[in-house]
Amino acid sequence: MLPAARAPPRPCSGGGVAGTPRGAQSTRPWGAAPARGGRQASSGVKLFTAARPIRTTAADGTHLAASGSAAAGSNTESMEQIKTIAPRGKEERQKLLNQKGCVVWITGLSGSGKSTLACALSRELHSRGHLTYVLDGDNLRHGLNRDLSFKAEDRAENIRRVGEAAKLFADAGLICIASLISPYRSDRSVCRSLLPESSFIEVFLDASLDVCEARDPKGLYKLARAGKIKGFTGIDDPYEPPTDCEIVIQCRAGDCPSPKSMADQVVSYLETHGFLQD
Repeated sequence: MLPAARAPPRPCSGGGVAGTPRGAQSTRPWGAAPARGGRQASSGVKLFTAARPIRTTAADGTHLAASGSAAAGSNTESMEQIKTIAPRGKEERQKLLNQKGCVVWITGLSGSGKSTLACALSRELHSRGHLTYVLDGDNLRHGLNRDLSFKAEDRAENIRRVGEAAKLFADAGLICIASLISPYRSDRSVCRSLLPESSFIEVFLDASLDVCEARDPKGLYKLARAGKIKGFTGIDDPYEPPTDCEIVIQCRAGDCPSPKSMADQVVSYLETHGFLQD
């Protein structure tokens, strides 16, 4: 005797899903509208999915999310009424930091004390409650600019990248201290043109080749004199000193200012020109 044919599943009743026992709560998500491109169930029941959360931004910058069901229940509010608040601007960031964003660009021969001044200046400003960031040429050669050589065109690209990065820090309201040989005036002028007038402060460490070579903290001059380094600034590649920089710090043999004294000179300029606020 053949077994009786199995009865087809009962249709949905009271909000259930086909195949769900009577009285059981379905776990399928339900929403106010069918999913885009939704499909029809084989039993003739249209499947629904929960509406995506609507994300908006409050006036204080806080993100708010409304559930799909709540949004669907509010027929009076349309998507056009949801406003996106613009991010905070440069002036607001500067007010928060009590300072004006700028770039302090320190240039000079290798061994003139650029990195020393950059660190001393950063520490001095930090002690006074101001936020800075140092972009050191030697360090950048190991990361951002690791793909560049010391040929003229690569040196120009090296300076261009640092200038663009410094511009972003200044726009964020920070005092960006860039420490690079940057031997060519034209490259420094390009970086100056990236920022608003007076926000690019060029500091020239005026130390002679004799002074820098006598220091030779990394032994680079010795290698360049031996012909083991080609295109070394001051030996077989020119350095073009600034002609219109904001600050000149002179260093002569036996008469070089201390790092603290050099930093104080730059801080005095920043205070006088309104970059530091109490």
